Amino acid sequence: MSQFQQKVELVCSDRMTEDVVRLTFNAPTIAVHARPGQFVMVQTSPGKDPLLRRPFSIHQVTSEGYLQILFKVLGKGTDLLAQVRAGEQVSLLGPLGNGFTLGLPETACLIGGGMGIAPLLFLATRFLQQSSSDNVAKKMPTVILGARNRTELEPLVDDFQELGIDVLAATDDGSFGYHGLVTDVLKKLNLSPSAGIYCCGPRPMMAAIAHLCQIENRACQVSVETVMACGMGACLGCAVPLKAGGYTHVCSDGPIFEAEKLLWSL
Repeated sequence: MSQFQQKVELVCSDRMTEDVVRLTFNAPTIAVHARPGQFVMVQTSPGKDPLLRRPFSIHQVTSEGYLQILFKVLGKGTDLLAQVRAGEQVSLLGPLGNGFTLGLPETACLIGGGMGIAPLLFLATRFLQQSSSDNVAKKMPTVILGARNRTELEPLVDDFQELGIDVLAATDDGSFGYHGLVTDVLKKLNLSPSAGIYCCGPRPMMAAIAHLCQIENRACQVSVETVMACGMGACLGCAVPLKAGGYTHVCSDGPIFEAEKLLWSL
């Protein structure tokens, strides 16, 4: 798998909300090799503080070689990254990890919660591209997105709607879409038995979806987010437990896993 470490130019920095930022880089070498579900390690400062890079899911790539990441400002690293201006250079390492296995299921259902929505836009785009290239009727994936409130969710819903995809939205406070959880929305759908689930979000959300899929004997792929130091399997700091025993490493073995293989409760 090809990986590259490059200094790339920031083309655009968008404040989606007060603390959610989308960065667009001119990174054609990384973009052309990227697959939905993979990630990049980003140097957040030109100095040594913070010392370690931060992992970010690849939010979207374009045929022109642009690559986007989406994140919430939570600490020093993300705060510094949010302050980078267009024209400045940032060091990226990637694409890293294993991506989603696409195939072309009869129905694909993409479920995202909070910043877990980030990798699903790239995935949705690839599903549409694959459907078109296979000369079959375009199959729009079912998309369920959830967040705390309208402010956080609506701009991300707009991205999917620009692709022509209808979105089932859910918010904790009921300010946008369904008042409740994405799992509640999923339970109300009459999905085909062959529909594949692809999800990313808070661990409790993914655990609940994994449980539902197990009951229905439904294939489910999850994108696992955890703290990473190196992103390449050297530090072994991103271990998560397996149902069969032992551990796997998110950076080198994931971040995409079959949900049934992970241990969701300890």
